[in-house]
Amino acid sequence: MTYPISSVGELIGEPARTAILIALLDGDSLPAGELARLSGISAQSASAHLSKLVAGGLLIPQNNGRHRNYRITGPEVVHALEALGAIATLPRPTSALRSRGDIEISHARSCYDHLAGHLAVEVTKALQNLKVIRTRGARDYTLGPKGPAWFADPNINVLALGCSRRTFARRCLDWTERKPHLAGALGAALFSRMLDAGWIVRRRGTRALRVTHRGARELQTRFGLIA
Repeated sequence: MTYPISSVGELIGEPARTAILIALLDGDSLPAGELARLSGISAQSASAHLSKLVAGGLLIPQNNGRHRNYRITGPEVVHALEALGAIATLPRPTSALRSRGDIEISHARSCYDHLAGHLAVEVTKALQNLKVIRTRGARDYTLGPKGPAWFADPNINVLALGCSRRTFARRCLDWTERKPHLAGALGAALFSRMLDAGWIVRRRGTRALRVTHRGARELQTRFGLIA
């Protein structure tokens, strides 16, 4: 095939396979039966689609006792899906009616292992304004002059993250905001810390997140944001 990207586009372009990938965007692994239910297809169809996604390198199977679960291969697949979402989703007029679920997903959600949505974009902008991070090239962030000291307080070891094999700090295009948010090892560490500290909590049955009262205080104190 002259352009390998076309094979990936064919994999993602099938609606059932798109639904499967979106169901796994929170970073969890799920069995075939649950993915079939979430995608609205039969178990037989799900099995065929999952085989293609695994063969195409977009999903990884994991044995879980007598069952087999599936998860997204890694953050690069997520970045591609987010970018495609930004291209495919037309901007909505501010006056357009939206469901509560749409509003919650747009405000704050998990994107694999990092924060996404309006909150993520605002947090990223605040970190740049505070000189904690700064852009590097077209795809990445790096630490700003105040970065090491700032991340020391929430107990994030930026030196260890910089030595990992994963991209340190990636600019991930947010599909609802059409602006970048922080991903990569640093974005994942910050998201994990926000969850562990109780600043944000997961909403049941969705990728949407809710800011707690404590989180609202921390966001205002640390980022100057009103959640």
